[in-house]
Amino acid sequence: MTLVSETLNPSRDDFAEMLEASLIDRQDFEDTVVRGKITAIEKDVAVIDVGLKTEGRVPLKEFSQPGRPADLSVGDTVEVFVERVENANGEAVISREKARREEAWDRLEKTFEKGERVDGEIFNRVKGGFTVDLGGAVAFLPGSQVDIRPVRDAGPLMNIPQPFRILKMDKRRGNIVVSRRAILEEDRAEQRQEVVKELNEGDEREGVVKNITEYGAFVELAPGVDGLLHVTDMSWSRVNHPSEVLGVNDTVRVKIIKINPETHRISLGIKQLTPDPWEGVAAKYPVGAKFNGKVTNITDYGAFVELEDGIEGLVHVSEMSWVKKNVHPGKIVSTSQEVEVMVLEVDEQKRRISLGLKQCADNPWERFAEEHPIGSMIEGEIKNITEFGLFVGLNEEMDGMVHLSDLDWNRSGEDAIKDYQKGQTIQAKVLDVDPEKERISLGVKQVGNDPMDAIGDISRGADVTCTVTAIESGGIEVQIGGSDGPKAFIRKSDLSKDRSEQRPERFAIGDKIDARVTSIDSKTRRINVSIKAREVAEEKEAVEQYGSADSGASLGDILGAALKGQKKDD
Repeated sequence: MTLVSETLNPSRDDFAEMLEASLIDRQDFEDTVVRGKITAIEKDVAVIDVGLKTEGRVPLKEFSQPGRPADLSVGDTVEVFVERVENANGEAVISREKARREEAWDRLEKTFEKGERVDGEIFNRVKGGFTVDLGGAVAFLPGSQVDIRPVRDAGPLMNIPQPFRILKMDKRRGNIVVSRRAILEEDRAEQRQEVVKELNEGDEREGVVKNITEYGAFVELAPGVDGLLHVTDMSWSRVNHPSEVLGVNDTVRVKIIKINPETHRISLGIKQLTPDPWEGVAAKYPVGAKFNGKVTNITDYGAFVELEDGIEGLVHVSEMSWVKKNVHPGKIVSTSQEVEVMVLEVDEQKRRISLGLKQCADNPWERFAEEHPIGSMIEGEIKNITEFGLFVGLNEEMDGMVHLSDLDWNRSGEDAIKDYQKGQTIQAKVLDVDPEKERISLGVKQVGNDPMDAIGDISRGADVTCTVTAIESGGIEVQIGGSDGPKAFIRKSDLSKDRSEQRPERFAIGDKIDARVTSIDSKTRRINVSIKAREVAEEKEAVEQYGSADSGASLGDILGAALKGQKKDD
């Protein structure tokens, strides 16, 4: 009786054990994926037995695949995710979708770690891209990762099993980002590698122009294998833009110039299919020879002239005109103009030819030298006044320069230049012509006579008659001889032998005085004269002729006797 009683009336310990077993069962089943059998298929749900005391119900739509309905039968075994062992209605809460997602995430995480590809199907378009079913997990496919080139119509790619590359996974947020483009690039790289192995530098191939840029064109040599045809390798002649030579979808023959073994980049060329026109160019275009060419390009520093296909030379701005200086080359020549040029220099190694345009015309500087020899007179208009002289306009836009030192014989250039104005017509004498340096030196003061010429035979120690032209505190300025004579300055100490008479104010402008020349410097054009020197010389001469201080005669007696003797002679 006791045993029956204990069985029919379990103790509290028995209930505790049963509850604990029940909790353990819940922990083992909940939040896990289990296998269950379909016991019935009702209107829109499948009834599934997962081995618990109760069954669970799963909507049929959770068993469907994108684009395909569910295909289930009673007795089929399926995997489901157990959310709760029993709800308020006494049924198990299970989900086929969550089971597929859990299984998919586990599988995808392993694939992502290994860097392997995954299969999926694009089934919907969303903002910025598409959604992809990866066998239970939904991933995002950005629009930029669909194909190598932009895709206008993604319809043919929808609902088709195809490989993808997982770029990013975040299980906590449930985010997966995949790329179809990465797969295409990998396949293309593998295919490119195989094709590149068959190519060699120097090979000639035919290709199709697929794209044109500012710097060149991409030519497809084989499906997925492009090479770059740089603009500088399209022609030996100057090419301003690739579109001048090629168009998209053009079939061209090219030569493989270089293959990068690491990046497998291929450099192509068209001009390399023909001989290099620069070979032997020095013999073909000797220095000093003249040729006709066409202006192809104009820059600030000159113009490029094409002598033949692939051979261009530069006419520097300094070699464009004999007389036009500081002028933009575009004002002298124009693009496509036919011109005659002279070869000035050839550097075959650097592929450079220096040309001259002005050398094919008469040199106006040489012609000026022939027509206006040194010493001839010219007349011109003052074009410019600078701190170092005047620029006088001559024929053919040529200028001659009058230096400050050639403006006036007597005054400084800084003072003399103040007498001239821009636009004034003046006469000048040609002093020098240098055709090589393109310089003409003129003189204004040389138009008149050189006051130094009026000195004639006057030498140091000669007595001269001077006219006072200016009185200063330090002395007086005088003009020797007539109005065309040179000027000199008599210092205060040289105005008289007597100190009391060394006063400039005792003279007046226009006074005639006698003085002795003490020095002549033709280089500096300076003549020094002295009244004192003349007086000292006269006194010495009188003493020597009529007596001396030792004879007891005074200077007054000697001078008196000298004057009497002079009157008798007269």
